[in-house]
Amino acid sequence: MLSPQDQLTELVRTLESQQHVFATDPLLITEKLQNEDGTPIQKLHRRATRIDSNGALARVLGKIDGRIKGIMLIMSIVWCLSGFLGLFTLLQANVVNFFYVLVCLLGFHTIMLVGWLVLTLMNQGKQTPSWFASFVSPNRLIRGKDDVTQAAVNLYERQLEHSGMRWYLGKFSHQLWLATLTGMLLAIIFLLIVRQYSFSWESTLLSDQALITLTQVLGWLPSMVGFSVPDNEAIIQSRLVTDALPLSIARQWSGLLIGSLLMYGIVPRAIAWAFCALMFRRKKMRLDIKLPYYQKIINFWQRKVVDADDFKQAPAPVAPKAQVSAGKKLVALLEYPYDDERWWQAGLNTVNDKANDEIEDFGILDDRDDMARLIAYLDMHPVQVLLGIHSHALPDRGTLRKLDSIASHAKQGLIVQLLGGTTDDIQSQARFGQWQTALSAREIGLVSSE
Repeated sequence: MLSPQDQLTELVRTLESQQHVFATDPLLITEKLQNEDGTPIQKLHRRATRIDSNGALARVLGKIDGRIKGIMLIMSIVWCLSGFLGLFTLLQANVVNFFYVLVCLLGFHTIMLVGWLVLTLMNQGKQTPSWFASFVSPNRLIRGKDDVTQAAVNLYERQLEHSGMRWYLGKFSHQLWLATLTGMLLAIIFLLIVRQYSFSWESTLLSDQALITLTQVLGWLPSMVGFSVPDNEAIIQSRLVTDALPLSIARQWSGLLIGSLLMYGIVPRAIAWAFCALMFRRKKMRLDIKLPYYQKIINFWQRKVVDADDFKQAPAPVAPKAQVSAGKKLVALLEYPYDDERWWQAGLNTVNDKANDEIEDFGILDDRDDMARLIAYLDMHPVQVLLGIHSHALPDRGTLRKLDSIASHAKQGLIVQLLGGTTDDIQSQARFGQWQTALSAREIGLVSSE
């Protein structure tokens, strides 16, 4: 489902399209948020919270969410009690057929778990089953004819139809199975504490050796985590038993029973539950800010209003002067080569060999491999980067993305030196102004090459 903040934001959108009268005027809140900082999502969340200043919308959403979770909790408790009582009824006799009890415990559960796994691998059930959506429909959980309640109900119903809800359904199904198996485990432990059982087995077709092999295979996994497993002699003595067995043998069988329930029932079901929870988080519904409603608000926030009567020409952006650090430098050319191999000496004022030893020449940054190699180097070495940019280079989006990436990984900062071009060349002047604007917006210092 949507997060609580996304739900509130979407509910405001629905109600505003229905001309609902809110506690606070949406237009006033939207205008006040225009000059506030934050990402579009953060500002939309802030807007919805301020519009719902009395908390009425949040209370309705919280009531529906609380009742859905309450029903799921009650069902889990009921399933746990059913597992406890079912096993309590099954273990009334003092002499228990071990394999019969084990099949009753894990037979149907294993079939259902394998079936779920097969359907998942076949990528079936992409949509939420209709019976689940109708079962937990908010219409059944909350009564109210006002527009807020109806809009909230419709919002939850739209979420239940989302494709990611199949994982929520799987998570809930595994939760009920875990509750049932936990109830069975509690019943077994309780009965083994207060009563003394003898375990037997009987078979028309299987020999003693076959049952010994079967028991050893069954007990391999529980024995890995410390549960006892009956030895060959105990298995043979337990055939067709009608009276009490030695206590040591009974304890071996009880250990195998508890271990099998844990390792073949609870643990696989818990893994399946965790997988569904992870997939539900990955496929979780997100707020669609591309909707015209949200785009209109975002565009309004990004719009700059200018009064024509007192309009003043804004000065051209100028990149800040570069602050050259005293430590080691890494120099590189962006995309274009340059005739002077020591192009960086004039900007860094390094003319002696000792200073040059503190400079690492990385060469030309051209493709993705060069960028990946540079980023890996910067993550390992705290250096200041001097990037040489030729007058032919355009400050387009791809080039600026490279610039931003280098700036974010350079621990001692990034500075830029513009190369080539003449002051008489109109094209070079225009290109120089474009780079000044780009560097100024990013607060990246410009090195003087004079």
